[in-house]
Amino acid sequence: MKDLVNRYGMALTVLICLLTTFWLLALVILPNFYLFENSFRLYLPVQEMGGPKDVYTLKNYLTFFQSPIHITVFVSTVLYSSFVTVLCFLIAYPLAFFLSKKASPRSLPTIFLLLTVPLWVSEIMRSFAWFIILSLKGPLNYLLINLDLIEKPIRWMSGFRSIIIGLVYTYVLFMLFPVYNAIQSLDTNQIEAAEDLGAPWWRTHWRVILPHAKPGIASGSVMVFMLSAGSILVPTLLASTNSRWFTEIIQQWMFESLDWNTGSAYAFLLLILCTVFVTLVMRLFRVKLSDIAK
Repeated sequence: MKDLVNRYGMALTVLICLLTTFWLLALVILPNFYLFENSFRLYLPVQEMGGPKDVYTLKNYLTFFQSPIHITVFVSTVLYSSFVTVLCFLIAYPLAFFLSKKASPRSLPTIFLLLTVPLWVSEIMRSFAWFIILSLKGPLNYLLINLDLIEKPIRWMSGFRSIIIGLVYTYVLFMLFPVYNAIQSLDTNQIEAAEDLGAPWWRTHWRVILPHAKPGIASGSVMVFMLSAGSILVPTLLASTNSRWFTEIIQQWMFESLDWNTGSAYAFLLLILCTVFVTLVMRLFRVKLSDIAK
């Protein structure tokens, strides 16, 4: 706080704090508190609200545990979100290492510009573009057939394949930037010392670079997993008839059934259960919140 006052002055610091507090209260805390309170109320006609039936209950939450289909969809969402997180790491880590330790400083602005250009387009437009690319008679199958890599078109829009492709494309940068920042802070002399002592490249990454990049990897993994599990546009546009995402069920409760009470319960179950899953994974890999906050 003292640093903010010294840098911006008392008046501007107070204004920043007030705007931040307003943003947290009006756009985060109060709306979520309203949904949380409604998740314990039954879905009733307007004339019965405030009556004897309008009481707090766990029925909306029990609806989830009494539905094997919804439980299966949730487990699938968690598993495939984890798979998306692993794929994003496998793509982002080599690129982050190249950008931080191998690429020319002059070329970095151009490379980062090329990487961030897709973010200039809305997520729904990018997802729709992948819908066209992955369609049965789309550009991807046309290219693969003309290169004699496949004999007949592949149904990319079946199962969870198209959702995984769309999620990886959409959220890979959320893994790249934290990992890049972590690796960039590593002293290059440590890498050169490991190489001078005869360590092969894989041992240098395993014993020197990866431990140093652990905070960035943890931060990127949490962001990619939570964003993937909570995504709605990508699964809605790229899902097939035999693949459903948990957020689609929440959307159905709220906008098709108009049951915001059960939808709110499902939304908080998604938040709570995903938080528990992330906590367990952090314990498994011995990563602390302080590592993510670095």
